[in-house]
Amino acid sequence: MHLLLPLLILFALIIGPGLWVGAVMKRYHRPRDRYARTGGETARALLDDLGLAHVTTEATDRGDHYDPIAKAVRLSAENFDGRSLTALTVAAHEVGHAMQDAAGFGPLRLRTQLVRWAHPIERIGAGLLMISPFVGILTRAPAIGILSFLTGIATLAIGIAVHAATLPTEFDASFGRALPLIRRQALLREEDLPRARKLLTAAALTYVSGALQSLLNIARWWAIFRR
Repeated sequence: MHLLLPLLILFALIIGPGLWVGAVMKRYHRPRDRYARTGGETARALLDDLGLAHVTTEATDRGDHYDPIAKAVRLSAENFDGRSLTALTVAAHEVGHAMQDAAGFGPLRLRTQLVRWAHPIERIGAGLLMISPFVGILTRAPAIGILSFLTGIATLAIGIAVHAATLPTEFDASFGRALPLIRRQALLREEDLPRARKLLTAAALTYVSGALQSLLNIARWWAIFRR
């Protein structure tokens, strides 16, 4: 029982940021018709004003993001077609990434390369974790199974490193690009600017939430291994 409170605190620290991000995004999705333009229309207008007509805007089911390879701002259907404060603010955030790409922003380039490497490495790590018990049994060498497990943990940890490395890119997109753009274009009502700051913070912290979830996944595998 004496370990229960520390475990609950640790769980709250890991899960809390993700819950906060989701709550902020959901809160300002209402009212859904707060603005005249949709998130997709807003992204398109901002890109055209910035001279980025070559960047496309698309609805996606894979979450709001900017794809620097395809040169595309992709928004969830709710944000692409929605007219809420969340829809417009998230659109501005993703346009901020397009601005970074056009300016040759170094951290964005680094993130793009890291993401390319991380996905296949994480798959390998997950595979090593799954087979590590069988490796030890088949080879009759527990040390090999343990080494396989630790290698799997290390490769999964790369995902955490990638999420951490993206933070400068995310905060620059929110507060170095999107917020000045919102103010310059008078995109939002004056009373919505403090709320937009919360949304931009939430957009930037999405990757913190992802890193903590990866950490929780590693902790789960470690707990299984110790059994």
